[in-house]
Amino acid sequence: WLPVDCYTGGIEHATMHLIYTRFFTKALRDMGIVNLNEPMAQLRNQGMILGEDNEKMSKSRGNVVAPDEQVARFGADAVRAFLMFGYRWDQGGPWSSTGLEGMYRWLNRVWNLVLEETGQEDSKKQGDTRAIERITHKTIKRVTDDYEGFEFNTIVSGLMEFCNALADAKRTDVYGTPAWNKAIDTLLVLLAPVCPHISEELWARRGQACSIHQQPWPAYDAQAAADEVITLVVQINGKVRDRIQAPADISEEKAVQMALASEAIQRHTKGKQIVKTVYVPGKLVNVIVK
Repeated sequence: WLPVDCYTGGIEHATMHLIYTRFFTKALRDMGIVNLNEPMAQLRNQGMILGEDNEKMSKSRGNVVAPDEQVARFGADAVRAFLMFGYRWDQGGPWSSTGLEGMYRWLNRVWNLVLEETGQEDSKKQGDTRAIERITHKTIKRVTDDYEGFEFNTIVSGLMEFCNALADAKRTDVYGTPAWNKAIDTLLVLLAPVCPHISEELWARRGQACSIHQQPWPAYDAQAAADEVITLVVQINGKVRDRIQAPADISEEKAVQMALASEAIQRHTKGKQIVKTVYVPGKLVNVIVK
C-alpha cells in the first residue's frame, strides 16, 4: 500500500519514528523487497493549539482546555469548523473561544439556506443562472485547491462567501432552478469534510440517496467559472490613474483603445508623447509617456 499519500504529524517526530520508517524502507529497497525510495509521498507538520497563556497545554500548568463544554453548547461541527477557521493548520496558536458563537450562527444560516423555502420550487424556471453557476465553479476550484494545500482556514472563509452569494440568489428567480439545486448540493459536499454531521443531515433532508461522504467530489469547469467582465487597471508611467470595466476576453488592441479613451487618462496624456503601451492580459494597461 506504500507510499502513504500524506503523513501528518508534529515536527518532533522527524527525529524519532520517521527516521526508523525511512530507514526500514530504504533497507527493504536495497534488499529488493520494495521498489520505492520514500515511505510517504508527502509530509505535513501541523501547528499546535496552545493554552490561553500561549504555552503548551499541560495538566501541570493548569492551562488545558477540554472541548467537551464547547461541543455540548455549540455542537461538534461548530467547534471543528472554528478550529479550522481560527488558525493556520501548520501554525496553530493560543486557544480563544472568541468567534465560536459566530461559527455557530453561520452553521444555522447554512441550515436555513438549505431548508427554508421561500416560494414554489420549479425545475422548469428560466431565471438567469449564469452568476450562480460562475460562483459555484469558482468556489469548487478555490476550496479544492485549499484542501490540497491544507489551507483549512480559507476553506471556511470561501464557503462563507459562497453562502452569502447563495443567500442573495435565493431572493431571485434563480431559486428552485436546477442550477440552484446543484449549487446547494455542491455547498454541502464541499462542507462535508469540515462539518460532517450537519452536512450529512442536510443531505438526507434534501432526499438525496446514500451518504454525502460517498459522493464524488464536484468537478470544476474553468469555462463556467470565467468572469464575463474584468477590471483593468490603467497606469501612466507605472502610476494608477484609472480602472475600467472590460470584457474578460478583451484583446490587447481593444484594451489599449479603451484605456486611451478614458477621460482620466486623456487628462494625463494631454500634450505628452505616448512612447509605448504595456498590456498585462486581464490585469492592466500601462501607458508610457514623456
